[in-house]
Amino acid sequence: MTPTLDEMVRHTFAQAQGRLTSQAPLGARTWFRVGGNAEWLYQPADAQDLATIMQRLPPELPVTTLGACSNVIIRDGGIEGLVIRLARGFAAIEVEENALVVGGVCLDATVAEHAAAAGLGGLEFLSGIPGAIGGAVRMNAGAYGCDIASVLDWAEIVTRDGTLLRLDNAALRFGYRRSGLPEGATVTRARLRANPANPADITARIAEIRASRESTQPVRARTGGSTFRNPDPAVSSRKAWELIDAAGCRGLRMGEAQVSEKHCNFLLNLGHATAADLEGLGEEVRARVAQHCGVSLQWEIKRLGKTKALEQ
Repeated sequence: MTPTLDEMVRHTFAQAQGRLTSQAPLGARTWFRVGGNAEWLYQPADAQDLATIMQRLPPELPVTTLGACSNVIIRDGGIEGLVIRLARGFAAIEVEENALVVGGVCLDATVAEHAAAAGLGGLEFLSGIPGAIGGAVRMNAGAYGCDIASVLDWAEIVTRDGTLLRLDNAALRFGYRRSGLPEGATVTRARLRANPANPADITARIAEIRASRESTQPVRARTGGSTFRNPDPAVSSRKAWELIDAAGCRGLRMGEAQVSEKHCNFLLNLGHATAADLEGLGEEVRARVAQHCGVSLQWEIKRLGKTKALEQ
């Protein structure tokens, strides 16, 4: 008899060192606090453990890697197949003379703080980016005039077929809010360049960035990062939030989902929103901006999983 998918998964993970969980709730792990379960959730012990597992996975099994879940909407029906989420084995931060080598699960803000403590400048912008280093590399996260592409020397990854690779900056083919990471790859570690500087000056700059973010973004709400990418300047000279505001969407609501009045490129969960509410509101914003401004906004927030079937 052909083994079931569950049987294949259990066989694959029989010798695994990390933690495997069936039907693991994901909503509470996301910044929006919405979403269904992972069919299977695996938290590998280290990069070699992850590589070994990826080599043994049946090719037909869908695999999704999640980071800090700051810039993601997990749909209400959950995620089919296997979800990889890095844990403590990927949280090390090593200080070098002119760089930090950081694990993929390290929060961006934590990396900025470690750089400040070590007297290394140039990474302060990370204090203004929600999320973890793995996701920052994948999407070339940036803020306050800097981005990952401007500071990254190399990233170590595990590919979908279980190969361990180190890719330099050029190989990652960075662009605006994107990278050329192979499909299905997981970032396990990265080296970020920095420059010796006065720790007090670095700390002051981080405080300035955090104050700016606090005053302009709904950082204490159930929200994600920027919802839509800024359009290519050839398409529109206005930023995404300006287009959304011009289309009359500031404060727009759908169920318990709302466009932030403080910064209208942020969506909010007012308390009991579903993923469908948030995604539906985002699509309504896109439609209104297209009608009013003639610009098709592109999602920056990742939307993963399947929609929940309507109950009869």
